[in-house]
Amino acid sequence: MMNRRSVLKAVFTGGLVAGLGVLMPRVALAAWSKAAFEAETQEAAMDALYEADPSASADVTLKAPDIAENGAVVPISVKSSLAGVTSIAIFVANNPQPLAAQFTIPEGTLADVSCRIRMGKTSAITAVVTTNSGSFSASKEVKVTIGGCGG
Repeated sequence: MMNRRSVLKAVFTGGLVAGLGVLMPRVALAAWSKAAFEAETQEAAMDALYEADPSASADVTLKAPDIAENGAVVPISVKSSLAGVTSIAIFVANNPQPLAAQFTIPEGTLADVSCRIRMGKTSAITAVVTTNSGSFSASKEVKVTIGGCGG
């Protein structure tokens, strides 16, 4: 039989567990680079993330449309056959904040990510794959017919 004390205890315990669940994403986001995401140029964003400029590599595959009819939803895929990939980042040079996305790749995981990004206007998209031995990139120019970043 449940009395008032049992009900209050169950509600308090459930609320505490739910509250901890809300706080846990903050722990997961603790490693993100605020400076890189707030940078207003691609060079500043890359400087905040990488010690040296990433070198172009055929082992990084960037798939994006040649023409994006709507800049609000541009599908992007990045894949790499490099060993020891730790992260993948996507930059859009002409966006107000060029770092569009950054993914952490757990050890032993296939380095293959897909997402949809926003593009304000025609721009070069650069994918940077970070490995234990350095950073490597691939770029592609995407023409935007209808802007997605406020345009």
